[in-house]
Amino acid sequence: MTMIQENHMTVVWLILLILLLLVEIITVGLTSIWAAGGALIALLLSLLNVSLVWQVVAFFIVTFVLLWFTRPFAVKFINSQREKTNYEGIIGKTIRIVEKVDNLHQTGMAVVNGQEWTVRAEKDDEILEPDTLVKVVTISGVKLIVKKYEEE
Repeated sequence: MTMIQENHMTVVWLILLILLLLVEIITVGLTSIWAAGGALIALLLSLLNVSLVWQVVAFFIVTFVLLWFTRPFAVKFINSQREKTNYEGIIGKTIRIVEKVDNLHQTGMAVVNGQEWTVRAEKDDEILEPDTLVKVVTISGVKLIVKKYEEE
């Protein structure tokens, strides 16, 4: 590779590193920091006049290794203080049915935290009578999807 091409790749890696760091700063969500680490290593290899193929290989390997080993740690500790939104807090909660739940007739209601919710059974053939305790499995649009509560 000629000296101009080598300098060109150094500039390319430097620009890529800066762009990835800017994206990381703007998003504040650990989106590109791992690729920035890969770009930094590739930049250093470029400065050491290592072949372009090895620079690219190092970029991908370092990015993957950083992602593989640090992302689970980062996800666990970075957003650990985040509070669940209203609907996320309802999933898994045990609630009481106030109107008969019948998916085929499209009926069913429950009051959760003072708010009325449309309720549907997890299984279409299941009918849940008022005052039945159910567990919220998921939320689909504005409907709680529930299953009959069974003590564990």
